[in-house]
Amino acid sequence: MDFALTPRMKELKKRARAFVDEVLVPLELNCDENDGLTLEEEKKARRQALASGLFAPNMPVAYGGGGLSLLEQVLVEDELGRATNCLWAILWRPANVLLHSTETQRERYLLPYIRGEFRGCYAITEPGAGSDTSRLSTEARRDGEGFVVTGEKWFATGGDVAGFFMIVADVVDGERRLPTIFLVERDTPGFTVGRKPRFTHAVVYGHPELRLESVRVGPDAVLGGVGLGAELTRAWFREERVMVAARSLGASERALELFQAWARSDRPLGGRSPSIRRSSGCWPTRRRSWPQPGPRYKVAWEIESGLDVKEAHTKASMVKLYASEMAGRVCDRAVQIFGGRGYMRENAVERLWRDTRVDRIWEGTSEIQRLIIARGVRKRGVEGFTR
Repeated sequence: MDFALTPRMKELKKRARAFVDEVLVPLELNCDENDGLTLEEEKKARRQALASGLFAPNMPVAYGGGGLSLLEQVLVEDELGRATNCLWAILWRPANVLLHSTETQRERYLLPYIRGEFRGCYAITEPGAGSDTSRLSTEARRDGEGFVVTGEKWFATGGDVAGFFMIVADVVDGERRLPTIFLVERDTPGFTVGRKPRFTHAVVYGHPELRLESVRVGPDAVLGGVGLGAELTRAWFREERVMVAARSLGASERALELFQAWARSDRPLGGRSPSIRRSSGCWPTRRRSWPQPGPRYKVAWEIESGLDVKEAHTKASMVKLYASEMAGRVCDRAVQIFGGRGYMRENAVERLWRDTRVDRIWEGTSEIQRLIIARGVRKRGVEGFTR
């Protein structure tokens, strides 16, 4: 498959790059130094994101979204990954599970999300189970026609500002436990947005802890159907792991550009001449040494072309694992080449170094990705994953 960019794709990348350079990059230092943006800064940037035509890129045009293909979304995420402090999140990307909304749910939650009025938060991870939907402790017990939900969620990205939450809980049905997604509004009695821990990087939207103490919801709060929570969540992971890979590549390219410019500059370094610094073999200075785009483009295209779901799950893990691990190495090298300057938070490579660390953790750790890949290869053989 030839992945040469079409004129439309080139225009999308150009528009996304301009949005990053003109809107997000100027906010980076403020976001880092203040552990977030002011409400006014975030709202202004969100308005600019809406005006860019790239908002809600994964949602259908009929709903007001960008209507981009998965491959086109990857091209945009490549550019968004260049921004530090997760500022790319200002360009809201509703969870694909919301496409399973009923008409009423769509009007109440999804369409306002796409319009930028309020956002949602997908809450999966738990204190004792990580993001494994087969080991949930959050439970939903039937109560008449509705449910009573009790449990705790951690690392709920965007939960500090979200208007509603997609809570993954087990519906207890006799001996069976049926993972299910429930739509819970922020002001529902018994629902609490709790502690907002500070993490290695400073971000525009936080990752608070959520508590549900006998939260009552009606049957209309179920998203997609009882028992479909694990299946829908896996579909979300497949898509998001490819997007993590894209952003990792974008962060790596920015780090490479910054440290190459530094390495080639005429500023003295440790008493050595610039020519000696440029000729040093301890960093890549030629384009062929840079990370190549092929795998994430190919996997995005294959998934959208109807690749077997289980094979797609494995391949999404492969690109996420490769790209996130590679980004960690590239950004670490960038910091090293800048020396003390690279360790200053005002330097973008330092922020990229901190930011990319989490890419080996969220949407499934590198260890989880390796397990998924090993299982996929064991069941389907090597050939399908080496083409």
